[in-house]
Amino acid sequence: MLQHLSSVVWLLFETAQETLEHTRRGRLPFRPAIFFEQTDRAGVGSIPLVALVSLFLGLTMALLTGYQLQSFGTERLVPGLVAVGFTRELGPLITGIMVAARIGAAYTAELGTMTVAEEVEAIEAMGIGPLRFLVTPRVLAVFLLMPCLVVVSNIMALIGAAFISDLHLNISLPYFFDLIHDALQRRDIIAGVIKSFLFGLIIGLVACYKGLTVKGGAAGVGDATTSSVVTAITVVIGFDTLANIVLVALYD
Repeated sequence: MLQHLSSVVWLLFETAQETLEHTRRGRLPFRPAIFFEQTDRAGVGSIPLVALVSLFLGLTMALLTGYQLQSFGTERLVPGLVAVGFTRELGPLITGIMVAARIGAAYTAELGTMTVAEEVEAIEAMGIGPLRFLVTPRVLAVFLLMPCLVVVSNIMALIGAAFISDLHLNISLPYFFDLIHDALQRRDIIAGVIKSFLFGLIIGLVACYKGLTVKGGAAGVGDATTSSVVTAITVVIGFDTLANIVLVALYD
């Protein structure tokens, strides 16, 4: 575990060094077209999945919490629970898991196939830095698009919660959003943003690392893709726990 962790950290520093060195020479580290292609894959392509899953989760969370709180006459707490829960915790976590499963697997399979076919070595032989050319646009795309996807997740969850609250809990839409405004604090939004950037960086690095270290031909690509998804999701959940501990210590 420590060996893999050190290798991922090395990949981050080497990629950043290679990219900055190329930038200091007055040249772009990678083609903008490649970066925008990856942002389209990681961001725009993930919106339907993130939106649909978050909508159902927000609806379910509001329904179950409302069912319990209604017996105490405190169902008006449901909007605040859903808003704080998704903004601070569930939004970044669920989005990170879905992006790891969708984009992380794609990146690992793509780079793994290039590694097995010796295309990465060919790129290096041509004098093109493989890290800045292959890793940087992919990691940057996931890193920058994760907060946007988290915003989509939070909005769709609140829409689902608002729908079920109006239908089942007799909480009108204006009153629902007034309660959210009263419950949601700035620190909850900051915590969600910090987590989204962190999870995007982890997913991109793990996916690229697993792809560039593939061995064993086609079977190795399949094993690396599976390992990439499992590792990324596990690390995301682990860092989510650590981030919660740190943020609670800082704010509370």
